[in-house]
Amino acid sequence: MIELENPDFVAFTGDNIFGTSAIDAAESLFRAFSPVIKSGLPWAAVLGNHDQESTMNREEMMSFISLMDYSLSQTFPTAADLSYPAKRNRVPKIDGFGNYNLRVWGAPGSHLANSTVLNLYFLDSGDRTVVDGLRTYGWIKDSQPSWLCDISKEIQEQKQDIKKSAETSKFFTVSPALTFFHIPIPEIKQGPLLDIIGTYQEYVACSFVNSGVLKTLVSMGDVKAVFIGHDHLNDFCRNLDVIWFCYGGGFGYHGYGVAGWPRRARVILAELGKGVNSWNGVEKIKTWKRLDDGMLSKIDEQILWERQ
Repeated sequence: MIELENPDFVAFTGDNIFGTSAIDAAESLFRAFSPVIKSGLPWAAVLGNHDQESTMNREEMMSFISLMDYSLSQTFPTAADLSYPAKRNRVPKIDGFGNYNLRVWGAPGSHLANSTVLNLYFLDSGDRTVVDGLRTYGWIKDSQPSWLCDISKEIQEQKQDIKKSAETSKFFTVSPALTFFHIPIPEIKQGPLLDIIGTYQEYVACSFVNSGVLKTLVSMGDVKAVFIGHDHLNDFCRNLDVIWFCYGGGFGYHGYGVAGWPRRARVILAELGKGVNSWNGVEKIKTWKRLDDGMLSKIDEQILWERQ
């Protein structure tokens, strides 16, 4: 996959190791992430519901991942996530381990070289819990989208400040964002699944608690697509209120799969617009999947977002 696609960055959406079969969590993590580490590519991860079922708890595991070579993962949000000077000393306390934002800068030498053109939001969706005596999967807690809204708002305010002072103000528009977490939200399974692109062959396993994540992401305005894991036999994308929610499909061979259905990974391409003399911001976001079928077949190419 890495040799064929030559990516700039790799994201892992949880169940990075299958904890119950891992004698040593650290050794398993090294094995799981070794291909991307050997490639020298920057990468980041969130936790799934199985990662911590070995010799590390969730905080220890996320901390360990953040210290691995070339990893851009973070255990907690940093003060730098809130960029305005007045807030640099305020690190919010939010639920979970692995909530952070990564900013993609514009092309070197362009007028956006020192400006964010794409944001990557990572959230911890938890593992399992008990609510009113009933066992269910985890969900994104209220403190997490609240923090995310703060990040998004400040980024957009910064863009507006730059736009007001820039001669080429038309180039300084709100940067699109992509979001990564493990456990799907309940809306993905609601209603008839007639509008999907890809394969639905496993019941969508999510929490019965709906914390309003979809409403929050839509209200932010910058999130164009969300990428999830958890259900290893699903690889479809579904549009919910103008945001695409996409499974990656099962990638590693340490978790469950199904005979005759090749392991697969999702590729995301953010295309920059070309100005007269310089690259502009992101103009289009596309996706497709590659199959481990001996030919690395490319399937289900689609446009997730395009600047109007």
